[in-house]
Amino acid sequence: MSGVMKLGFAPFAAPAKGVLIVFCDDGLKLGAAARKALSAAGDLIKRAAAAERFTGKSGSALDLIMPAGLKVARLIVIGAGKTAELTEKDFLKLGGLAMGKIPNAASEATIFAELPGAAMRPDAAADLALGIKLRAYVFDRYKTKRKEGEERSADTKVAVAVSDVAAVRKAFARREAVADGVVLARDLVNEPANVLYPAEFARRTLALKKQGVAVEVLDVKAMKKLGMNALLGVGQGSVRDSRVVVMRWNGAKKKAAPVGFIGKGVCFDTGGISIKPASGMEDMKGDMAGAACVVGLMHALAARKARVNAVGVIGIVENMPDGNAQRPGDIVTSMSGQTIEIINTDAEGRLVLADVLWYAAKRFKPKFMVDLATLTGAIIVALGHEHAGLFANDDKLSERLTKCGLATGELVWRMPLAPEYDKLIDSKFADVKNTGSGRWGGAITAAQFLQRFVADKTPWAHLDIAGAGFDSRQTEINKSWGSGWGVRLLDRLVADYYEK
Repeated sequence: MSGVMKLGFAPFAAPAKGVLIVFCDDGLKLGAAARKALSAAGDLIKRAAAAERFTGKSGSALDLIMPAGLKVARLIVIGAGKTAELTEKDFLKLGGLAMGKIPNAASEATIFAELPGAAMRPDAAADLALGIKLRAYVFDRYKTKRKEGEERSADTKVAVAVSDVAAVRKAFARREAVADGVVLARDLVNEPANVLYPAEFARRTLALKKQGVAVEVLDVKAMKKLGMNALLGVGQGSVRDSRVVVMRWNGAKKKAAPVGFIGKGVCFDTGGISIKPASGMEDMKGDMAGAACVVGLMHALAARKARVNAVGVIGIVENMPDGNAQRPGDIVTSMSGQTIEIINTDAEGRLVLADVLWYAAKRFKPKFMVDLATLTGAIIVALGHEHAGLFANDDKLSERLTKCGLATGELVWRMPLAPEYDKLIDSKFADVKNTGSGRWGGAITAAQFLQRFVADKTPWAHLDIAGAGFDSRQTEINKSWGSGWGVRLLDRLVADYYEK
């Protein structure tokens, strides 16, 4: 990040310098603390609002430089719209909006967590602070030169003014753990593939040990012994050896079955022998966004001491087209014993997940498994960047994921699974082939393929995050190429339904 934001909490008080940000409703009404802090400015806001046609509409802002009668260098009024209708997502958005309005040159800013009528409740103020932290993220570690005004002032201090500092700090502690998990996931996705290759990705997961997560790394020898030939086939054309990483957080009773999260970690995907077009191939450094989410989630669960047993398993490979790469027409035997005919080597993520799903279900016998993968362009055709595709063999798990998506803003939309699609992936020469026939239902046939490798009737959901994991829609709380999508969604799933 350029500069280091220092986020803290303080009682309501008029700041003597820097930037002051306050919120108003769609009637231009301010909270009591804001009115008191701005009393010396008289009817400045009213006059400026009339001149700028500012009405307090949600998401709008009024920016006043060197406001008369005030000591601050800048006053920013952000419209919150109809404040009685605000939800968790709205407070996150307000925090992101506020952070986005702070000029890069500012070294200090105060944000009043207050709406007309009352100060924000501790949870709402903490959500506001979470939005601030997520919006502040910048990945620019490889930039040696920046345009004038582009770099944020070092050690920018952002104080969120609240009515009960202790209560808000307590509420924010959990959210900060989740925010750190999102930032970790974003960092991993944003890294270039020459820096973050399978062995290095695995090495970075070892940092989770500091949070109390047990981390186990399987190398090629261990995977061969287990029979993970589907996964190994993807990586055999690369000089970078593949890895599987197993992460375990034990926050509940020792014998309690864990919840399971599985991630596709293709550090770079050329398409292999079925090579992709050159245009846009640089984006394939983000084809490990599912694995990045699982790592970020495990950090979040451990950092907030979640009262649950959780296991995260990620398959990390690089798909390259050298003389040893697997070919279309090859047949591999997966860990499950099922044979797979390779039709297209660019349908590689499902091969990685096939072995990891089977391994996780057999070894850990989880209550459920959720896998995340930037799996198909077809899901973007179907849903754009607004929703991730959700496929599930369990209605209850699907419903819970949908509710958590609505609460956090990380939206999912359920897509069909049905036996009728199986004929599209039946193979003449093996048990299954790794792509469907023709262009139709590509995201569905990929999910149908994965379902064959979910052992022991384990409740399972597949999230196709091709439209959300990287280069996704920009929001008020995410201006990064790598979004960290899924960390907040799955943390909420655990918190709402699986913690004791």
